[in-house]
Amino acid sequence: MREEVLTLRTPEGIVFDLPLAGPASRVLAWSIDAACLAAAGSVLGAVANAFQLVGGDAVAGFVTVLYFVLQTGYGIVCEWRWRGQTLGKRVLRLRVVDQQGLRLRPHQIVLRNLLRAVDSLPLLYLVGGTSVVLSRRAQRLGDLAAGTVVVRVPRLREPDLDQIQPGKYNSLRAQAHLEARLRRVVTPEEAWLALQALVRRDELEPGARVALFGELADHLRARVPYPPELVEALSDEQYVRNVVDVVLRRREAGPARKKLQARSVEAP
Repeated sequence: MREEVLTLRTPEGIVFDLPLAGPASRVLAWSIDAACLAAAGSVLGAVANAFQLVGGDAVAGFVTVLYFVLQTGYGIVCEWRWRGQTLGKRVLRLRVVDQQGLRLRPHQIVLRNLLRAVDSLPLLYLVGGTSVVLSRRAQRLGDLAAGTVVVRVPRLREPDLDQIQPGKYNSLRAQAHLEARLRRVVTPEEAWLALQALVRRDELEPGARVALFGELADHLRARVPYPPELVEALSDEQYVRNVVDVVLRRREAGPARKKLQARSVEAP
């Protein structure tokens, strides 16, 4: 039976689901990528024709190699640069991820793209398309070999900051220059991760909850060191809560909040 979501459990005990991309969305993403490759190929062909008049068979052989590099290298470079996305996947909000929830590794990207040549046989991705339809996680042969899946990237909603229950007094706001720096250096992804940890804190086992907030607090403390007298009385969880409150809760949206809003409508 085909699965609709990829369920992952982190070492800290957090369980989350990623919706798997279906055949239709993957075909549309592939169509966009194919159009980009066709446009690049036509330019390459025009240049090759101009040089073939003087280079003969040597130029023809060189162009053949360039076509292979273009077809294979496009996916490798894009998925490495954009963390599992090509132009088509970005437009369709799809992403390649490791099927165990681990960081996507270079050899996985290379392997799944090299095997496109097999997936595309005999034409129009018949082998790969059949594998996507029949496999439980909609994986083509390249995905099965590389241990990857393609998921849909949900849009981010405007965060509900009332869920984090900040303290009545947030000591991190005591020094305006450090507060401003905190907003500047903490990325939207870090703020969103911390917010999700706070929202789901009651789902964690006590030991996992302590360990998770300890790691988050240590990471955030290293980003912007505060004077000990302002933070030494805060627990790790309260420190994370105060950081999220500073970064996201403002009268006017700051850089991190604006980036979240720009990515949002619905909704790592």
